[in-house]
Amino acid sequence: MRVAIAGAGKVGRAIARELVGNGHQVLLIDRDPEVASPGVVEGADVLIADACEISALDEANLSHCQVVVAATGDDKVNLVVSLLAKTEYGVPRVVARVNHPKNEWMFDESWGVDVAVSTPRMLSALVEEAVSVGDLVRLFTFRQGDANLVEITLSSDSPVVGQRVGDQNWPTDTALGAIVRGPRVFAPSAAAEAARSRLIF
Repeated sequence: MRVAIAGAGKVGRAIARELVGNGHQVLLIDRDPEVASPGVVEGADVLIADACEISALDEANLSHCQVVVAATGDDKVNLVVSLLAKTEYGVPRVVARVNHPKNEWMFDESWGVDVAVSTPRMLSALVEEAVSVGDLVRLFTFRQGDANLVEITLSSDSPVVGQRVGDQNWPTDTALGAIVRGPRVFAPSAAAEAARSRLIF
């Protein structure tokens, strides 16, 4: 997969290293030659240019990318890059970093954003996860589908402990993604099939 990352700061470089390590073709774009020096991430290509300029995105061959990641420290730049990637180059998947929570409402499909990643929101969700038992914790929002990925930790005295997953009345439009029990993760349908529908919470 070909991925272009706008922003070669700490976040952009970390994403690039991970993607290169997973065998993807990565291009880092940044206008600061000190930040985006050649070889800054081994195995990634580097383009020293302003990612908000059409000429730079033409040079980056953005129309051949499957994913664009707008990972700069400036929300305005991330929005412009996202919009250009989606509308001018038809990039199938655009992921954008949200730096300031007050701007999060703008990071949606109208700006070309498929997935908005808000570090403050993710950190607060992780803090809530660490201290909350029995509370619903929102981990992630899928913008186009208006859906949320949530987690709930059941207390040992929860009324559903010991009951079958299939016997529960789930809210409308809810899909159970996984059950985590200790160090193990179960896919509900596969685990239930293997256990002949006796998978319990």
